[in-house]
Amino acid sequence: MKAMEEKILSDGKILPGQILKVGGFLNQQTDIKFMVEAAKEVARLYEGTKITKVLTIEASGISFSTLVAEQLGVDLVVIKKHASANISGDVYTAEIYSYTHKNSYVATVSKDYINEGDKILFCDDFLACGNAIKGVQKILTTAGAELVGCAIAIEKGFQHGGDTLRSEGIRVESLAIVESMTDDAIVFRK
Repeated sequence: MKAMEEKILSDGKILPGQILKVGGFLNQQTDIKFMVEAAKEVARLYEGTKITKVLTIEASGISFSTLVAEQLGVDLVVIKKHASANISGDVYTAEIYSYTHKNSYVATVSKDYINEGDKILFCDDFLACGNAIKGVQKILTTAGAELVGCAIAIEKGFQHGGDTLRSEGIRVESLAIVESMTDDAIVFRK
């Protein structure tokens, strides 16, 4: 999506450690008009796919995932990163290492929200190494649900998570793929 690349160049900031800060339009503050267009693009990419739910992991991808779920006309399920008093009963869990936060967490979701036979679109703001998607895939396999694809706003192609997932047969549609990033330049994959 050329518009996502242009938005990254105009509104994003490169921070030390190959961190791309896009909180001004993608997650901390959401440019709703722009992100609705991004969600429409995801809906177009997955047109004809029988998606029953959109799934994300809290917190940064929630606004994008909500807009995608609305465009697809399905519910959104949010996996929690930390134990919570409002999650009781039987749960699905998977340990996931976060590249951004440099720690592991136990992703948890109530068994009430993922059903056998569900066709799930995983949605998130960033894809780096692919650890979140691999953890989600473990949860879905245990639940008897199917991961039909991943919709990612921005993929860090230089960290190869998307390439690895694609080589494993997982459909990954990223609206922008950053091929390389230095302190003063971003190169997008063609």
